[in-house]
Amino acid sequence: MEKATFGAGCFWGVESAFRQLPGVISTQVGYMGGTLQNPTYEDVCTDRTGHAEVVEVTYDPAQVTYEDLLNLFWEIHDPTQRNRQGPDVGTQYRSVIFFHTAAQEAAAHASKERLALAGMHKRPIATEIAPAPEFWRAEEYHQQYLEKRGLAQCHLGPR
Repeated sequence: MEKATFGAGCFWGVESAFRQLPGVISTQVGYMGGTLQNPTYEDVCTDRTGHAEVVEVTYDPAQVTYEDLLNLFWEIHDPTQRNRQGPDVGTQYRSVIFFHTAAQEAAAHASKERLALAGMHKRPIATEIAPAPEFWRAEEYHQQYLEKRGLAQCHLGPR
């Protein structure tokens, strides 16, 4: 099993999208990339901790490739938005790929470049690609939030 971590706006809808992909074993939502140790949702919502809302994906590379995960990531949000997705605004909603290995880093950069060259977006791709720092698991009520409430999706962008 391998891990991949993505931020693409509100983590509820992002998690739901990845959970539907065959080969994804499990997901958990949380926070990465900030300065505060063990942040809470309330801390992150202040937009002062530097954390992004992220989804940590555990997947079986024999069933789904990292490139497949990247393709889904690009599909479910607007990567030209720096700190915003839909009505959600703030650094916690930024578009970010946190890589765990050198191979993931290379694949993420190549994928981003292919997307930029494809000319599908009128604005430049704003997605950040960075080494995965410590993952802080979000509060339990955020885990599989949409599933627990019988909702199919969130207000994610392009899909």
